[in-house]
Amino acid sequence: MASIGLQLLWLLVLSIPVACVAWTITHEEVFREPREYCQQQSKNAASLPRRKFFYLLTCEYCFSHYVSALFLILTGFKVLYADWRGYLIAFFSLVWVANQYMSIYNHLRLDIKHEQVQIQAEQKKPSSRDPKAA
Repeated sequence: MASIGLQLLWLLVLSIPVACVAWTITHEEVFREPREYCQQQSKNAASLPRRKFFYLLTCEYCFSHYVSALFLILTGFKVLYADWRGYLIAFFSLVWVANQYMSIYNHLRLDIKHEQVQIQAEQKKPSSRDPKAA
């Protein structure tokens, strides 16, 4: 079993691709068509299980559970214990850290968008030195 420090480093690093995959599939333009289909199915499907299944594919938090499980299968990453408990702790830890990364990324995107809107608004205002403004 790796040291606690190495396990923490693995957790922080492995959460990055989990967050990247979950965010890309649930938010980015490249997956817009399948995402819109899943969103439509999550609202209009005839049965409750079908609606819930498709909802799980459109929510970044929900989808990060699937991605985390995939990465645990691919890497065999465990936290604290060498048995099944290590997988269980690693699974929920990966989900939590990946969602923190996605939250930070979302806030950064909103801040950048807000700054761009402010800059565009300031550029559209006539300046006091502009002779046309008078």
